[in-house]
Amino acid sequence: MTKRYRIYIDESGDHYYGKKELRDMQKGDSVINVAHFPELEKPEKRYLCVLGCIIESSYYKSDFQPKLENIKRKHFNYDPDQPFVFHRKELVNKKGVFSKLLDAQREKEFNAEILEFFRDSDYTIIAAVIDKKKQLDNYKGFAYHPYNYCLNAILERYCGFLQFNKAVCDVLAESRGGEEDTLLKNAYSQVYISGTNFRPTKFFQDALTSKEIKIKKKTANIAGLQLADLIAHPVKTEILIENNLVEESEGKVFGRSVCEVIKNKYNSRYYNGKVGGYGKILL
Repeated sequence: MTKRYRIYIDESGDHYYGKKELRDMQKGDSVINVAHFPELEKPEKRYLCVLGCIIESSYYKSDFQPKLENIKRKHFNYDPDQPFVFHRKELVNKKGVFSKLLDAQREKEFNAEILEFFRDSDYTIIAAVIDKKKQLDNYKGFAYHPYNYCLNAILERYCGFLQFNKAVCDVLAESRGGEEDTLLKNAYSQVYISGTNFRPTKFFQDALTSKEIKIKKKTANIAGLQLADLIAHPVKTEILIENNLVEESEGKVFGRSVCEVIKNKYNSRYYNGKVGGYGKILL
């Protein structure tokens, strides 16, 4: 029987280039107006990471999803009729239901169990980080939509993973709002119908079981999206550090722990285990 997978996609960082300003620049004897995006001077605005977690469907239903819900039940106030959602920002800030983590012992116990879950669960990561400033510098008005460019890169690797494993799949991404969801649907359809610059249409249609991408809100309590949300920021930071684009921060101990326990989860080249360009992609 053919294996079925799903990739769950979320992002860290925003997908906007920011507000455009015109700046005077000397060119020979003339002064010209050039586009400038001041927000992209800030590292937190400059880089976007789109991350996908590939999980086999039967394992997801029988093992992965129940285990994540059990962690919620064990460590927090849990209402089965209104289950809360793991969201990295709220966890880090210990807000709402996560205020229990203000107790140091509770936080230690939760961190240990969630790291164990990250380490022991069966999934594969493909992460694409885009330097939005570099894209604009290189392509000006022809620069790709940052999120969609990352999505294309992930779909190429994802379908390669599926063909190698003789499997098929679909794609589920977190909703980002009306207009952006429409752009995302169109970007996916473009890949499905026309392929990319690097892969033909058949490459995608042989692996993808649906002509349309599935989009769900964060509040839908989808375990795969929560995993992607929790690890996307540490993964982005690690990729930027590895490529000497940002300096390592002394304070982010838990983020480094996340990266340590998931280091063997990345998509890689079968013949030599290479992760760069397969599981970690810098655009």
